[in-house]
Amino acid sequence: MSVNPDLVERAFAPTAPYLVGREKVREFARAVFATDPQHTDPEAARALGYADVVAPPTFAMVIQDLTLQQLLGEPDSGIALERTVHAEQRFRYSRPIVAGDELTAQLKVTGIRAFGKGAMVTSEAEIVDADAAHVVTAISVLLVGGEDA
Repeated sequence: MSVNPDLVERAFAPTAPYLVGREKVREFARAVFATDPQHTDPEAARALGYADVVAPPTFAMVIQDLTLQQLLGEPDSGIALERTVHAEQRFRYSRPIVAGDELTAQLKVTGIRAFGKGAMVTSEAEIVDADAAHVVTAISVLLVGGEDA
């Protein structure tokens, strides 16, 4: 089955709240070699005006992944994980993610571009805090290969 074109403009249910933990931020910072003290040291982060450690910009993928799991689990999507590559990622931030944030995300498929037997699927996850204030929009492009003939 090819990617379902009816996915365009489909919005998924908001995710359960994700509580950003200090140790998760520190672990992520180590994993991506983000060495600035604000990512691991609460005092350094407070000196910059933040309540706690600041997540590296790509940390938003942790929350966005919850939404992408919804898309990949959609029975009529036509997206098979074994034929899918994460091709592009972008972020539009209103403010940094900080330990202690409780974040919720909602995914919307914004475009599908067919090519040959495959397709490029673009989606946007709007990530908001507990007050429903925008934190970041995470934009992903998945490259989905077609089935072999």
